[in-house]
Amino acid sequence: MQLFRLYPLGDSAITVQFGDNIDKATHTRVRAFSSYLERHPFIGFVEQVPAYTTVTVYYNPWEASEQGFHNPYTRVTEQLQHILKVARENDKAAAPRVVEIPVCYNGSFGPDLEYVARHTRLTPQEVIASHLRCKYRVYMIGFAPGFPYLGGMAKKLTTPRKQNPKPHIPAGSVGIAGGQTGIYPIETPGGWQLIGRTPLLLFDPNREQPSLLQAGDEVKFVAISEDEFWQRKERAHGS
Repeated sequence: MQLFRLYPLGDSAITVQFGDNIDKATHTRVRAFSSYLERHPFIGFVEQVPAYTTVTVYYNPWEASEQGFHNPYTRVTEQLQHILKVARENDKAAAPRVVEIPVCYNGSFGPDLEYVARHTRLTPQEVIASHLRCKYRVYMIGFAPGFPYLGGMAKKLTTPRKQNPKPHIPAGSVGIAGGQTGIYPIETPGGWQLIGRTPLLLFDPNREQPSLLQAGDEVKFVAISEDEFWQRKERAHGS
């Protein structure tokens, strides 16, 4: 059974779609293909953008067509189909890296915790306990540099995003929007319901790998006190 379909995106990109639902099976296929393509790029390959259910592959039409003697879309499609076949037969998704993210859920760090509790008909402590209990998968990085979209949150915590986004969300804020949770890596406008904050630097352009989290990682949140938050923040920022 074919588990993917390909379609053009303009004249220099092709999107490979692996499914219609956001789930681990689809994500595993996305990661296996993306990983293999990264290690075995075809002639004319420029970059790839993995998402929830797709990978968009950008290419140089001139290079991909061998200086114009072949139709570049047809040629790239043939190469992607070969890569899909080989990746599916020979590649096994690597065990995910598990990253612990410390979070302080107290006071001003979780200004929307009470709202989430009221919406879900839970107590604030039950919201925190449920949020801590899950292990999350990083399905994609986007919206802002290093922003992880995390799947795997308990359905009972589902809460709509704010009707009026705030202009300034502090870096490290942990929020809920719909059935997802995520972490703001930098100060930015946003509309997620904020329930806590981490002292870790999720995005640092001076690091060799600027984004702390990558698609495919698993995240486990760990509760910390306000005192520990400030101690770890001081160490994280090297001050």
